[in-house]
Amino acid sequence: MAKGDDIEERLINFAIAAIALCDRLPDTPGGRHVAGQLLRSGTSPAPNYSEARSAESKRDFVHKLRIALKELNESRVWLIVILRSKMLPQPEVSPILRECQELCAILYSSIQTTQGRRPDAPPPINH
Repeated sequence: MAKGDDIEERLINFAIAAIALCDRLPDTPGGRHVAGQLLRSGTSPAPNYSEARSAESKRDFVHKLRIALKELNESRVWLIVILRSKMLPQPEVSPILRECQELCAILYSSIQTTQGRRPDAPPPINH
């Protein structure tokens, strides 16, 4: 398995889980809206990560990873909306939310490492 294949596989599985979850959302105006938003943001990180893996430069790599992370962060918010609005029961949403949070942490760490900072290092202070 090539470096990054495991993350790409997890992102693909996340997209599939997001699609399946959206299919179970209620057929109401709110349910349809949230489903559309989560479908877009939840299926975007995998192809963005794939593009990052074939980036032309370190800067391009980080840029594409940031796009994937941004979409995962948006997905996380929509999953929380689903939970708090009780559109679906917690046991159906929690596993995908947990995976989303783990993927966010992985991509964030990758960005920090690529930029030459330790993942646990505080951001630099701009004077």
